Parts: sequence; structure tokens; C-alpha cells
Amino acid sequence: MAYPFIFMIEQSFKSKAQFLGEPGHSFASWEKLFKIMPVGRQLLNSILVCSGAIAIILVLSTLAGFGLAKLTFKGTPYFFLGIVGAMLIPLHSVIIPAYVNISRLNLLNGYWGAIIMYAALGTPFATFLMTSYFRGIPEEIIEASIVDGLSYRKVFQRIALPLALPAIATVVVLQFIQIWCDLLVGLLFLQDPVKRTVTVGLGALSAGRTTDIPVLLAGSLVSAIPAIIVYLIFQRQLVAGLTAGIGK
Repeated sequence: MAYPFIFMIEQSFKSKAQFLGEPGHSFASWEKLFKIMPVGRQLLNSILVCSGAIAIILVLSTLAGFGLAKLTFKGTPYFFLGIVGAMLIPLHSVIIPAYVNISRLNLLNGYWGAIIMYAALGTPFATFLMTSYFRGIPEEIIEASIVDGLSYRKVFQRIALPLALPAIATVVVLQFIQIWCDLLVGLLFLQDPVKRTVTVGLGALSAGRTTDIPVLLAGSLVSAIPAIIVYLIFQRQLVAGLTAGIGK
């Protein structure tokens, strides 16, 4: 598992001639990367898109998950089945109508087109995960809180959300990695070159007739580092969120 990263690091410190056989290492590929690609700007764009989409996903999935788990009604099973069914719809089958709708709203030249699309794609799975987690909270806790005078809104804010932090961390990590590494949505819904994410920038970098492999590896390494950092920060919560209720 470590070999691809070792290979990327080593080859990124070579010029194109050195990659093709000449001995030695250099910073030529890194210098070229920062000259031909606005790395800092594109990293910031990726952070803005990821943050906006994940914020929407968390708001919708936590509210929907709590409602489906604790505020059940006759249509709850069918509503939940619809959410699970939405997880099974391939992205490529909805990408064209989604593009047409977002273009009619004139959202292709800013960040909102991509943010809305990522949020729509990530909310079904996040809702499924949050619903499963909230179902693990004992009903006695909810009932006791209601008897003590808390409304369902206060129960959600003061009790359910703090208990669901592992699940929330799981959603954040999984969605961050998926959105950060995605190319198709960013390529279609971020039409302004200034607002390209780093993944789209790397895709454009490799779209020419000849590709400078060491430069591309250097850019890929820069792109991979934030996702690795996020995983390392939240790895304990990620494991706890994914294994919650496994022994019940």
C-alpha cells in the first residue's frame, strides 16, 4: 500500500529527462508545477467546494436521520426505502439532466453548481448512515428528555447530535475524500477556470498531447495530502461510526 506513495514521491523529484533514464534528482518538476498550475488557488477552491457540500449534507442528513429514526409515521418505511433507492442510481444516468437544470439556474460559473450537485449525491448515503446510528440511541433517553420538558428540537440539539459525533465524523471523512477526489462533477459544473478544483486542474494538466509524468505525480501528491490528513485526524471517529451497533 505504501509503494505507490513512495514511487510518487521519488519520481516527483525528477525532471522529465531524469524520469526517462538520466541519473539524479531535482526540484525541476515541482518548480514547473507551481509555474503552470495555480496550486494554492485550486486547493482553496477544493476546500470551499468540499466545505459547502459537506455542510449541506450534514444539515440534511442529521435532520432526516433523526426524523426517520425517532419521529416515525406511516410513510417512514417507504420514505426510507426511497432514500436507499437513491443510493443505487448511477451518477452517469442523472448527470445530463442535472447539468441542464443547473445551467438554467445560471450556477455553472460559480461554486454553487458543484456544491449542490455534490450535496445531492452525498445526502442519501449520509441519511442512511445517520438513520441507522440514531436508531441505536435508546428510546428511554428520548422519552425521559421529553418528560423533563425538552422539545424534540432540543432533544435533537442537546442529546442526539452529541451522541452522533462518531457518525458525523464518518460522514465528513467519507464525503470529503469522495468530493475531493472527484473529477467528473467538478469538470462539468465548474466552468470558470479560476474556480477549478485541484483534481480538475490535474485533469487539465494531463489532457495535452504529451504529459510530463513527474509534474503530474508532484501535483497528485499535493492533491492526496489533504485527504490523508483528514483521514488521520478523524480515523478513530471513523472506525467508531462505521462499527456502531455491530454487536447488537
